[in-house]
Amino acid sequence: MIDMSCADWRKSSRSGNTGQCVELAQNLPGVSAIRDSKAPEQGALVFTKAQLHAFLHNVKTGQLDL
Repeated sequence: MIDMSCADWRKSSRSGNTGQCVELAQNLPGVSAIRDSKAPEQGALVFTKAQLHAFLHNVKTGQLDL
């Protein structure tokens, strides 16, 4: 299990006042975490650095659009 107590959460610069906010913690050893800033008690998705890079690449290139 990953200790999230030392996570340094940053809100996305793309998050506005719409209530759809994402936070990212990249200071955890070997992993990155993403969570909903409105509901941090619901936990976070945890990715290896390579998995996060691949996920963000797929999002940016539209590969996950439905």
